Amino acid sequence: MRGWLLAWECACLLSFVAAQDTPAVAAPTVTLAATDYLSEAKRVVNAATQSGAPWNLPRDGPRAQAGKHIAVVTEDLRNGGIVGVVDGVLEAAKVIGWSVKIFDSGGTPDLRLKMLANALASHPDGLVLVGGDARALSAGLQPFAQRDIPVVGWHVADKAGPVPGTPLAMNVATDPLEVARVTALAAIVQSGGRAGVVIFTDSNFRIARTKADQMAAVVRECGGCTLLDVRDVPISRSQEQMPDTTHALLARYGKRWTHALAVNDIYFDYAAPVLTQAGMPNSAMAMLSAGDGSESAFLRIRTGTFQTGTVAEPLNLHGWQLVDEMNRLLAGESVTGYVVPVHLVTAENVAEDGGDRLVYDPANGYRDIYRHIWRRP
Repeated sequence: MRGWLLAWECACLLSFVAAQDTPAVAAPTVTLAATDYLSEAKRVVNAATQSGAPWNLPRDGPRAQAGKHIAVVTEDLRNGGIVGVVDGVLEAAKVIGWSVKIFDSGGTPDLRLKMLANALASHPDGLVLVGGDARALSAGLQPFAQRDIPVVGWHVADKAGPVPGTPLAMNVATDPLEVARVTALAAIVQSGGRAGVVIFTDSNFRIARTKADQMAAVVRECGGCTLLDVRDVPISRSQEQMPDTTHALLARYGKRWTHALAVNDIYFDYAAPVLTQAGMPNSAMAMLSAGDGSESAFLRIRTGTFQTGTVAEPLNLHGWQLVDEMNRLLAGESVTGYVVPVHLVTAENVAEDGGDRLVYDPANGYRDIYRHIWRRP
């Protein structure tokens, strides 16, 4: 079993070993007084809610490798996070001078390898994989490596950077462990250390399992909190399964269930209407998502409809970063390996950094910076 030790910014706050393919197991820790625990949790959450994240990516790199054809294989275009990234790729590709063809797997296991084969048949200069699991798709990715076609991806592994054992040169993402940590701590802070938590995840994806394990470990470390349940609901079947799942959880836990945590906002699209139909006031349930910051999530946060937070990914920026990482590979250079800092959207900051357009789009001038790097007007 592969494991790793996650060090907190405050080492005495939490320490545990998170197994890659099994639920996280809490390790012995130094216990803080409840007031100290909440104080440290508030510090972490407050830092994640700050607006105007500065640009920390490189400001130089290869000029545009113009005239390239890029294939984009997506896990499921019904997922708002994936759509946001694809929109960013298309926007950046237009600037850099590339053509793009999109192949959608529709969340269907049988179509994933077929879409990769179709993408390969389009004779691309590079492949962008948006969503999915790079290791599970390794067999379909090997032919790209054999033809020296560079591959980058978004949310295709449990951590950002290269994906060992696969042709993936770069997985663009925020740190999923930090995303999950901030999400769970926000629930603890909002509850005053008394949260009754249900976590929703999708075991089909390593990154989702990692996030869920991390959130569960953080909740268990909160002495006054209760981890009621962890539910495995495939994202691709959330519309079908979440209404009945939500009804069942309400019947089982009642008022003990105060906070819902999820690896993606899409779960709440189908849980929130059930809560409304059940006559629950918005204050009776707080929903927080460890990704990705969908339009519906922003709307729920703005209107105070159950959802109180989402760790929103800068989806459009990630699309541009994918194109830049690919451009570096096509120019024979190394990827940047950059990881965007975690940002928690709440009612207090939802209107900032693109929030008025229902997206998290950091106001750091990244479009102009990439144009400068690529020598594009």
